[in-house]
Amino acid sequence: MKVEIWSDVVCPWCAIGRQRFRAALAGFPHREDVEVRWRSFELDPTAPREQPAGDRNQRLADKYGFGVERAREMHARMTETAAADGLDFHFDTVRDGNTFDAHRLLHLAFESGGPALQDTVKERLFRATFTEGERIGDPETLVRLVAEAGVDADEARAVLAGDRFAADVREDQAQARRYGISGVPFFVIDEKYGVSGAQPAQALREVLDKAWAESHPLQVLTPAGGADGEACADGSCSI
Repeated sequence: MKVEIWSDVVCPWCAIGRQRFRAALAGFPHREDVEVRWRSFELDPTAPREQPAGDRNQRLADKYGFGVERAREMHARMTETAAADGLDFHFDTVRDGNTFDAHRLLHLAFESGGPALQDTVKERLFRATFTEGERIGDPETLVRLVAEAGVDADEARAVLAGDRFAADVREDQAQARRYGISGVPFFVIDEKYGVSGAQPAQALREVLDKAWAESHPLQVLTPAGGADGEACADGSCSI
């Protein structure tokens, strides 16, 4: 079974969604047969490499046209939500930036080490953004971060020096538009089921169960030359 997840590394709900999906997958009996692929989605393709200095609460308030106190309360609630899922968010140190290069390196991670390495890099970038306050749009910072996760630093630096994987990022985003995805995280299972948002782990597990059951229907076999064996049904038995 294939699960594709569209997300951005500066999206707090995407980090929470990953955590909840991992919890859902941990209890899924067929988890070894699930391939998870992270897909690119830039929340703000026009963002500079690094946001100018200033209060993040004020930037959020200015962006959406409400007061700074409301922005502060929103960040506090998000921090509490993340903590309930085992994540340590520090919005006072978050340094938003352009994520196009981060997405290119996630494609490199998949090519280099498959789904496992890509997921490791994804987690490292989330932690760098929301816990450590790293400069997520800075090329050398990105090289260091993905190298810590297991990607070859020289290869990562070479990718960022050119345009490798740029087309892959744009194709992911084009596919998101074709699917009608307007917000992330967004989960697509076997190109058949779509789940929007950081749903609770139990809800994600139910979707996994349903998708698996439909793609692997039970086949009832009857021995050659035989008929159905004796059985009880409908609350009674014929003896």
